[in-house]
Amino acid sequence: MAVNLPDTHGGDAGAGTAAPAAPAGGRAEARRARRSAEGRRSRSPKKGRSGRRPRPWWIEIPAMAAVGLVVALLIKTCLFQVFTIPSGSMENTLRIGDRVGVNKLAPLTGWKPEPGQPVVFKDPGGWLPPQATDGNPLTDALGSALSFVGLVPPKDDNYLVKRVIATGGQTVQCSGTTLTVDGAKVDEPYLHPGDDSCAGLDFGPVTVPQGHVWVEGDHRSDSADSRYHQRGPGGGAVPVDNVVGPVSAVVWPLGHLDWFGWVGR
Repeated sequence: MAVNLPDTHGGDAGAGTAAPAAPAGGRAEARRARRSAEGRRSRSPKKGRSGRRPRPWWIEIPAMAAVGLVVALLIKTCLFQVFTIPSGSMENTLRIGDRVGVNKLAPLTGWKPEPGQPVVFKDPGGWLPPQATDGNPLTDALGSALSFVGLVPPKDDNYLVKRVIATGGQTVQCSGTTLTVDGAKVDEPYLHPGDDSCAGLDFGPVTVPQGHVWVEGDHRSDSADSRYHQRGPGGGAVPVDNVVGPVSAVVWPLGHLDWFGWVGR
């Protein structure tokens, strides 16, 4: 009896055929390729959201320092500058070693000195002796650079601080213990204890030239001010162009912090 054997080489024409399985070696190769690609991605430098790589520290730090210096220079040029009080001529309002903030924006916005205001001004000529240096070119250069950008007070630029007593066109006079401006007595509650307005030096009447100010120290008996320079330029008065600005505050030391107002009143 004949037996019909199934055809093992062919299949039903209407049935689908299964895809041959991938060899085990091929799957392992694929896994190794994926791991290799992930490793390269993890080792590559990360980028910021903008797609740019972060700058290295040796570029970032100098850049930040440069920005800080520019900001300090702008503040010193247009806003405030710090000066150190070197003498007792303004005691007890300002003491030796005090650091004061001077408002340099005020002159740029139309401010003019008025009687009663403490101001910083550049030596009009002959008020101060030549300023000594420490003799070290390196420290002198460093100090000049830091002073230029406003990080430290100027130490050799011949600046003084006094109080405005009279302005251009006004007449000032002192006799006995009484100071007058245009004939009116000046009340001076800021004077150093034990001093009077004249401190033994009578003068005047003196008419202040236009564009100048007459200045005196609060420690009247220890201040070489306009009274002592009447034979110099301006008859002792200081050109307004030499005035840096009003003293707005004592900013150091902490125990002597004080605020005189935006224009030093």
